[in-house]
Amino acid sequence: MFPYKTSFKIDRKKSQALYLQLANQFIEIIKERKLLPETKLPGSRVLSELLNVHRKTIVACYEELSLQGWVESIPKKGTFVNSKLPKLHQQVFSIDKEFISKKTASFTFYKNDDLQRKNFKPKDGFMYLNDGISDTRLTPTEDLARTYRRICSRNLVYKEMSYGSIFGNEKLRTTLANYLNNTRGLNIEKDNILITRGSQMGIFLSAKLLLKKDDTIIVGATNYVSADITFLQREANLVRVSLDENGLLTDEIEKICKQKSIKAVYVTSHHHHPTTVTLSAERRIHLLNLSYTYNFAIIEDDYDYDFNYNHSPILPLASHDINGNVIYIGSVCKTVAPVFRIGYLIASKEFVNEAANQRRFIDRQGDALLELTFEDFIKSGDLDRHINKVMKVYKVRRDLFCSLLKDNFLDIFSFDVPKGGMAVWVKLNKKYSWDNIAKISKKYFLDIGDWQSYDKVGLGHNAIRIGFATYNNEEIYELIKRLHKTIKEVTKV
Repeated sequence: MFPYKTSFKIDRKKSQALYLQLANQFIEIIKERKLLPETKLPGSRVLSELLNVHRKTIVACYEELSLQGWVESIPKKGTFVNSKLPKLHQQVFSIDKEFISKKTASFTFYKNDDLQRKNFKPKDGFMYLNDGISDTRLTPTEDLARTYRRICSRNLVYKEMSYGSIFGNEKLRTTLANYLNNTRGLNIEKDNILITRGSQMGIFLSAKLLLKKDDTIIVGATNYVSADITFLQREANLVRVSLDENGLLTDEIEKICKQKSIKAVYVTSHHHHPTTVTLSAERRIHLLNLSYTYNFAIIEDDYDYDFNYNHSPILPLASHDINGNVIYIGSVCKTVAPVFRIGYLIASKEFVNEAANQRRFIDRQGDALLELTFEDFIKSGDLDRHINKVMKVYKVRRDLFCSLLKDNFLDIFSFDVPKGGMAVWVKLNKKYSWDNIAKISKKYFLDIGDWQSYDKVGLGHNAIRIGFATYNNEEIYELIKRLHKTIKEVTKV
């Protein structure tokens, strides 16, 4: 006879009901073929005495097992393990553990090595270089939380908690259209806006609609890595053009257009990623004219338009677009904090409609309550006040960081002080390598990060982006101190 008394463990301190504890253990025993199909189970009174539980607990347990199909009850005969249960084929593990999480799948699926990323797990005491992210400590969390609570307390808030528009919250789209028209010289309506989960979703949707296998898209010689990977996932051909202090060389783009058909040009017009240069007004107009003449789309990724320290930002390409060639992408993630996944894709109404239809298959809709919070945040002027506040802070940090780089590493690093953004494009003297720096820096609790990603195509520029915005002044001094120790050791080798 099966040893029921010793095979079941009941924990009366668990929040899970006793009958469910027993049912789950029965299921495991049946799956392991310790109780075979057609095996008769003890009566409820007998089993309740064996396990020292109330008879009603056993009755409830059997009812649960019956509902799930593990047992069957036959009138006047009793309860039996389901006679039709097939044998479950399971991998045999040699490690004796109560629970083992399998690391490999028992089926085939498609993998792409280009998408592999290491999980980031910060270590205590380490400082980490980044490619330019905001300081989340400056996030106006109290203001946002207060607005969120106010919205949630409204009498009709329940109407916002069901399925909504695949385009995003209508109030946010209307407010955002007005805001961008006033601040960036756009001429759009809410129907030109799709609310996304950030810039990357906008890039993904644009690539899906524009590119098929062997289509051509033009990007910078150095370019935002995630955008490159997105286009390559569409099996598109990436044609790279050179950059200088004024951004993409549009004359090169024109030569390419005369030789082959292209579908799109991807450009970060403000503070090109990764080099931080800004596309000049002359080249902006040239690029727009080329897009009209050769009938290609411009994907304008304006990821940090708001952060300009020396002058007012140049208006985006989208503000001059009268022919519907520009797909304008941005987000509030950089401006406020990465955790707030609210971005936008702006284009012609027909393109936005199709992008929304595509978006619904990966993300039915956004977070309506969060979107309403940011609608209020923008409309009340809180967003502009936040931008003005952090702009002053980041400018001080930029100046300090660049000054210390110049004072301590004049013969090692070369760079231009960025006019905006949150990072510096730092070129290393060709005598040295970032690989060596990355290895030695760990001695001084400094992690250089994924420096290889800045030269995927083998240009040999020997440069990386180093963000400054996320560190306060004290942290900047400490970062430079650790970097100085690293470089001192590197130059001795």
